[in-house]
Amino acid sequence: MSADATPARPTPFPERGSGPAPLWAQTARLIQDEIERRGLTPGARLPAERELGERLDISRVTLRKALAHLVDQGLVTASHGRGWFVAAPVAPREWPNDLESFTATARRKHMRPSSLVLHQELRPATLDDADRLDVPAGAPLLRLERVRLLDDVRIAVDRTLLVAAFAPGLEEVDFTAASLFAELHARGVELDRSETTIEARGAGPGLAEHLAIAPGSPVLALDQTIYARDQRPVLLSTVEYSGDRYRLRTTLQPR
Repeated sequence: MSADATPARPTPFPERGSGPAPLWAQTARLIQDEIERRGLTPGARLPAERELGERLDISRVTLRKALAHLVDQGLVTASHGRGWFVAAPVAPREWPNDLESFTATARRKHMRPSSLVLHQELRPATLDDADRLDVPAGAPLLRLERVRLLDDVRIAVDRTLLVAAFAPGLEEVDFTAASLFAELHARGVELDRSETTIEARGAGPGLAEHLAIAPGSPVLALDQTIYARDQRPVLLSTVEYSGDRYRLRTTLQPR
């Protein structure tokens, strides 16, 4: 580099609009647009607060309010002493107002779902399975275990036991891309409701490996029994979400 050369200046942010949105909200929108424009992937570091403030011509208080909003939206994460980073995708879910498949939720949120199939086989129902699914012991069940991904990021491990008589042939379906709920619907099985227990747990070694997290990391486990329209239990499902990649959201109203 010659003696009179100067470093390249960072690409400037677009100018803020003149609409009614508060300054912090406009700033949050500009930062989000910059992440998308530059194609920053999860884990990418954002510029330092001082640089962001200078480029956006805002105070640190306003900047931090904008960044806090992006954290709440699951788009940015903070690491104490290290700065701000693009967050890994989060699987948003309205709860408990709907019974929606992982695939349908992802597509509604404009994310790309996929799965790594760990097990897909028919096996006889144990006494406990038979009691919970209201079938004879030994009845064939489809065992389906998958690592669920959003935009290639591992979000959850889904372990399902399904009464095979409801939908013969599912053991042959390629569930790397297919939706179990959609396959059931195509076979005339209409799901009605889910009885769900939600529990925080620590990830065991096997689960941690599947989710690419450290053993003992927090996970949110959803244990479900899902029923058909005629109120017969169709499947048992345990879905364990990585604690930093899943947000549970609901609306509470006074009575």
